[in-house]
Amino acid sequence: MTGETDPAAHGLWPLERPARGASALLSGLRLTTKDVFDLAGLPTGAGNPDWLRTHPSADEDALVVRQLEHAGAVHVGRTVSDELAFSLNGENMHYGTPRNPRAPGRIPGGSSSGAASSVAAGLADIGLGTDTSGSIRVPASYCGLFGIRPTHGLVSVRGVVPLAPEFDTVGWLTRDARALAQVGEVLLPPAGPEKLTDLVLLTDAFDCADPRAQKALAPALALISREFRSVASKTLASEGLDRWAGIYRIVQSAAVWETHGAWYRRTNPRIHPNIAERIEFASAISVEQVNDMRAQARLIRESIRSQVYEGRVLCLPTTPSIAPHIGAADQRTRQRLLALTCIAGLGGLPQITAPAGDIENCPFGLSLIGPPGSDRALLSLTARLWR
Repeated sequence: MTGETDPAAHGLWPLERPARGASALLSGLRLTTKDVFDLAGLPTGAGNPDWLRTHPSADEDALVVRQLEHAGAVHVGRTVSDELAFSLNGENMHYGTPRNPRAPGRIPGGSSSGAASSVAAGLADIGLGTDTSGSIRVPASYCGLFGIRPTHGLVSVRGVVPLAPEFDTVGWLTRDARALAQVGEVLLPPAGPEKLTDLVLLTDAFDCADPRAQKALAPALALISREFRSVASKTLASEGLDRWAGIYRIVQSAAVWETHGAWYRRTNPRIHPNIAERIEFASAISVEQVNDMRAQARLIRESIRSQVYEGRVLCLPTTPSIAPHIGAADQRTRQRLLALTCIAGLGGLPQITAPAGDIENCPFGLSLIGPPGSDRALLSLTARLWR
């Protein structure tokens, strides 16, 4: 196959896995899984050949993979990940950059790049990925998809290569809101009814976005606002989202070094220079500095959660802009992204992104963040808003 149906072009390595579905909930839906999820009998590569070489084959499937297959999903392949899942671009120097079907010539977003590309190209219905700093939300926005980062700790990460455990979550991508909610019925624990009635537009988050993006989101915002009892605007971070992003960067980087530093020094892997630079930065963070930043991160978490109480939803652009052209994303791009994505990460909160606008025929996402544990309610709300 070639063109838009070529699996390799979309970061998809086809697999032949027997159907295991005991439930019809996801019957017939095609599933792809990011190269950080263990699959029994196969090594997990984490987007890097040296990781693949230095780790044994998995003894069993990751728990979430088993759950989705037993719910009827047909597992059609494994997908490219950015190395160690430590990037938001989707450009893998070993395995290539999966195509962005909705924005040709532009990056798909990472690190769940192949998962997003395979779903956007129609090669799969569910792309299973992970989100630490935005690795579901960013590619969803860039590729015109629905995506969810669940409440931290709510979905099992057993059998998943970690990056920064205090922020790691398992998430998923779909082309429609109904499928996004169906997956949630399988992976999320039962929850009582919760009404999300009050919408808060985060002015400092919208200020982080390009003016064209703010304009492109206006029609969707007008439609969404009609569904809520009240709509208000407010600033979330009085000290600035850039400062929050800086604190997040230190804490996340320290966690990455704690998780992978020994392997990195022992192996000296071939790795993208940008990722290597971030790892070296992580290695130089002092104990005193990370302890201070973790204390500040806890205060930010309390502040965020105090503003996301029962029934309240925060609204913000998913990314500051449309997908950059391949090779054009730089450290400034990452910093701008982190100013938006760090909110749910620091708060440990669920966030859903949905396609809500286009600029230059490139998609752009709008996000909703809910109280901790409101994942099912957010999914139901999204399914109503984007039906």
